[in-house]
Amino acid sequence: MVSCVNLNVTRDKNHILHDLTLEIQRGVIMGLLGPSGSGKTTLMRSIAGLQVIESGQIRVLDLVAGSKALRHKIAYSTQSASVYSDLTCIENIRYFASLYDHNEKTPEQILEDVDLSNNAKQMAESLSGGERARLALATTLVGAPELLILDEPTVGLDPVLRVQLWRLFNKLAEQGKTLLVSSHVMEEAENCHDLILLRNGRVLAQGTPSALRARTGKSRMDDVFINLIEEA
Repeated sequence: MVSCVNLNVTRDKNHILHDLTLEIQRGVIMGLLGPSGSGKTTLMRSIAGLQVIESGQIRVLDLVAGSKALRHKIAYSTQSASVYSDLTCIENIRYFASLYDHNEKTPEQILEDVDLSNNAKQMAESLSGGERARLALATTLVGAPELLILDEPTVGLDPVLRVQLWRLFNKLAEQGKTLLVSSHVMEEAENCHDLILLRNGRVLAQGTPSALRARTGKSRMDDVFINLIEEA
């Protein structure tokens, strides 16, 4: 799905990403984990084609990142919920769906996918934090995206809501979607099929949670991360 080779990104004269080389397979939940300031958002913006890169190459579905042909195949959700507060849930989805020539699901089906059918006529401004997060996710499901890029979608949510969202992510992966999900909460690594650990703009390690635990001999992902830092 995604291939990055020797990727370098500089912003405001700061070297953010350093010679990143990585791959993301189709149909998986790829967790992008690392502390704040490690370069997660910059990497996601680069893959989405929204970030100017200094050198290296990014290909998505074997096309250069940012290509016009990818616009309907990539959905990107930022840390701030991109919804209209003065519209209802169903109106939000209908509006975003109207921007596409083809939608693989109806707005009603999309709301059902994110468990917001009962909130269809509720104004977005009156939603709870978890409901608003699910509505923001719903806006990425319009059209027919193959890659969902989700920047810290569970930040600020309580444990119950995080569990609900991860169940939804797994459901989407089972439907054939590829998800790139960033987080600075190491325990969320257990919900991913594969992981990329970032630190200071560099790939510290990539592999499945079980493979990284076996490599370090640690069971908790926090300890795995610390061990890999010391190893590096």
